[in-house]
Amino acid sequence: MSTSEGPPPSGDQVWVDELAPDVPARLHLLTLCTGNAARSVMAGYMLEARAEAEGLPVAVATAGTHVVDGQPMSARTRSALLSVEEMAEAAVSRHRSHQLDEADLARADLVLAMEADHVRYVRVRHPGAAGRTATLRRLCRDLSPGPAPLAERLAALALDQVELGDDEDVADPAGGEQDVYTACAQELWVLTGRLFELL
Repeated sequence: MSTSEGPPPSGDQVWVDELAPDVPARLHLLTLCTGNAARSVMAGYMLEARAEAEGLPVAVATAGTHVVDGQPMSARTRSALLSVEEMAEAAVSRHRSHQLDEADLARADLVLAMEADHVRYVRVRHPGAAGRTATLRRLCRDLSPGPAPLAERLAALALDQVELGDDEDVADPAGGEQDVYTACAQELWVLTGRLFELL
């Protein structure tokens, strides 16, 4: 996901601050799900919108653990995202699905996984990023608010060692009807709002 009006080339990942180099990003957030088709996409757009509304220099990118690269957002995901009143004007056409890679993780200050299995994937495939990877729900529950730097607060959580549970998951709407996608979007809007209070 990027902030340009047109989509980036298929499979390319573009961070917000690469397109606006004169506005340095204080924080790089990476949202992660399975196919980079629904949950991580909606969460990414929501975090981007919240950062813009608050005037915060935050860069957001999205990726998946098992992705067919270069796919656009599905109609159900788009409708669900736009059903959130605050997201009704989002320019959603620019998304293209992207497989998680080392470059994404090297840039990310925080990886926001949509379920525990995504955290497990990072721990196995990219262990160097495990200490800054957690489910969105866990962070909303366990991350202490500032003013201490985020890196210090993440270190205190020992994210590379914590026991993971399915109660941390944001359910995957894939295969569901539109109301399932919409419910997922509403849940993500609440969770991203809570996270922003803590960052």
